[in-house]
Amino acid sequence: EIKIIKTQGDKIQDLPLDKLEGKGFFTKEIEEALLKREIDLAVHSHKDLPTVSPPGLMIAAVSEREDPSELILVRKEAVDEKMKFAFKRNAVVGTSSARRKSQLLAFRSDVKIEDLRGNVPTRVQKLRDGKYDAVMLAAAGVERLELDLSDLHVEKVSPKEFVPAPAQGVLALQVRDEDKELFELLQELNDAEVAESISIERKVLNLFDGGCQLPLGAYCEVKENEEGGKVFGIFVSKADAWDKFPKQLYFESKKSEGLAEKIVEKINTVKPAAVFITRDLRKHDYFRDALVAQDFTVHGQALIEMKPVPVRTVPHAEWVFFSSKHAVRYFFALKPDVKGVKFGAVAKATADEIRKFGQRAEFIGSTNDTKLTAKKFAALAGGKKVLFPQAKGSLKTIQLQMPRKENVIDLIVYETIKRGWELGAGSEEFGIMVFTSPSNVEAFFEKNKVSAGQKVVAMGDATANTLRKFGLRADKMPESFDDLGLVRAVLGV
Repeated sequence: EIKIIKTQGDKIQDLPLDKLEGKGFFTKEIEEALLKREIDLAVHSHKDLPTVSPPGLMIAAVSEREDPSELILVRKEAVDEKMKFAFKRNAVVGTSSARRKSQLLAFRSDVKIEDLRGNVPTRVQKLRDGKYDAVMLAAAGVERLELDLSDLHVEKVSPKEFVPAPAQGVLALQVRDEDKELFELLQELNDAEVAESISIERKVLNLFDGGCQLPLGAYCEVKENEEGGKVFGIFVSKADAWDKFPKQLYFESKKSEGLAEKIVEKINTVKPAAVFITRDLRKHDYFRDALVAQDFTVHGQALIEMKPVPVRTVPHAEWVFFSSKHAVRYFFALKPDVKGVKFGAVAKATADEIRKFGQRAEFIGSTNDTKLTAKKFAALAGGKKVLFPQAKGSLKTIQLQMPRKENVIDLIVYETIKRGWELGAGSEEFGIMVFTSPSNVEAFFEKNKVSAGQKVVAMGDATANTLRKFGLRADKMPESFDDLGLVRAVLGV
């Protein structure tokens, strides 16, 4: 027999979650029914459960994990493909999640956020009724319901970029402690690997004593290292309030034990510092804004400048792959014919640049390991011709990993020129030095040096390798080639 139980979170629709008292808004009544023996098995969305089970109850099993990503649904009238998350400037976005609010405002401070309650179909209908320009939902709920969203624009955001709630996408099967037989039966449904990764996420939540009102995201990714062992990588976003800029950190460990404690300690002990980055700061610069919000000071100065290289003709290829935002801009300045062409990007930031020119990347690298990115891209591109717009003197880190060199077409679209800029005695005031490219490293060391005690962050293997030529090892490398990855590296250094 299946028994449907309405919870406080289901019944109270006119208040945002942060205005409700206590914890377990979507679970308490179900747990009480279990304790009263009105039911024998409770099925919860795991992210809704408090981190400590009531006396007499336990989680017997967890399901395999549905996609933990966030979905952003946008009314067609409010779509702007050139903007981050593809909704127009000053859009009204619906969500009642403090976690989603804090991260969304960090990326898009122009938006107006309105609370949104109800089950998934109700929330989607409120969007269709025009009460919002866009809404944010967990991909898992939408995909499990197999909703028809053909009348809406759908953006899926990686959990590495927009950090989900701990255990998002997982179902928890809860029983009474004494029901040993039922516990044993449920082991056939238990996903041990998911249980291990979400236990780290939920431990972070537990250590912060958080519930639905806490602006906290935690996502653990389990990877395999070169020796065939496990590597646990955890992404955490933690804000003091929904309208505060979150701290974003990433931490890796070969062991799951103690990982949650380490990252929580790091978040709680971040010390503000002066940061120098080898690039000019822009208006609405995420890197600067995220660090200034944590009381850091940031100075940016590009040590190189770019200028276009004349190109007579743009060779035809089925794919065009970009390793930098500069390559994107100089390539599209040529007004190439890209009808039927597919695009690849080394990272999310490069893919965002492609969108500014009305195109979408069908491949986006998700790691700072260029060998792995090249391997994945080559598998997708197959035997197709690939055009690589690039800088003069490029290290060709992706091209060199491509298995079939006859399918690689190099196209020089710009060159870098060193500015010969001297930081002077003031360089020692910066506690953290961030190098964004090999060219910037070379330009820096023409007239400057790094002092003992200064921490060094390098954007990728090529930059780290160039630093080694000057006798320096990077203290930290970002896990992704974008501002968010750099912020996580600086906060975690």
